Amino acid sequence: MSDDIHERIDHARFILESLRFDAERSNERSAMVLLALLQLKPDDPWDTANSPVLGTRAIMDWIRDHYGVDYKPNSRETIRRFTLHQFVDAGLLQENPDDPDRPTNSPKWCYQIRAEALDLIRHYDTDDFPPRLASYLEVIPGLTSQYAAEREMQRIPVALPDGSPITLSPGGQNTLIKQMIDEFCPRYAPGGQVLYVGDADEKWAVLRESEFEALGIRIGKHGKMPDLVVYLPDKNWLLLLEAAASHGPVDGQRHSELAALFQGSTAGLVYVSCFPSRAVMRKYLALIAWETEVWCADDPSHLIHFNGERFLGPYA
Repeated sequence: MSDDIHERIDHARFILESLRFDAERSNERSAMVLLALLQLKPDDPWDTANSPVLGTRAIMDWIRDHYGVDYKPNSRETIRRFTLHQFVDAGLLQENPDDPDRPTNSPKWCYQIRAEALDLIRHYDTDDFPPRLASYLEVIPGLTSQYAAEREMQRIPVALPDGSPITLSPGGQNTLIKQMIDEFCPRYAPGGQVLYVGDADEKWAVLRESEFEALGIRIGKHGKMPDLVVYLPDKNWLLLLEAAASHGPVDGQRHSELAALFQGSTAGLVYVSCFPSRAVMRKYLALIAWETEVWCADDPSHLIHFNGERFLGPYA
């Protein structure tokens, strides 16, 4: 690295330390992430800092082009988990300013420096920076709480059949998962116990391990769970429901995967593909496995059975 690059990175690290970030969030990697988000090249004046909306890949590319550090593709998760997440939590960045309801697993997920932080950093290396820093640090706990509340408001509130409240990250298939809990369960699984709810943000939004173990099932952290698992104690059935909004239905391969994942179950397994509408279902019609069920949220009082000996029941 050239001297001007080293100097610029050192200054960015000092800013992060001044903002009370820990060692991991004020190291060289985090400093370059900050500079990328500000679009500040090594010789740019601080008052020209900008606030574009950037995804993680764009941040990595900018660092490569202007600071000569070529992060490999597998570094994306490190930057996201160990720098960007903490910048967001501290109120330095906002996520998806162009679409706050963007699904967590969207490839369009992006970040932007918040206006208060941008204004402060533009005054770095001037006599105004120390008093502005003091004012910023005085109000940032309140701002952080406000931003956290905003993120919480964007989450999807869901009431489980037993009345327990949970929230799911916004957008994507979680909107359909809420409909599955609100509309499918009362109609086709009355008295059912929700043992698992998946969430793209947290994966294990609900996980009742002891109930699974009582049914002879050990849940591994690496198995791809269905999106919703409901146990019907009166029938001793385990409903495995897939939200097929974006990842497809229970096809032959997925049927085999789920059968293997729940092979120890003492309850009968029922496989259900859930779609937001029949229009979406039509795109996957040829893939849906036999001896499974299909439910569409736009026509919640009807169920489609794909052949077999019985309607809505497990098979040996």
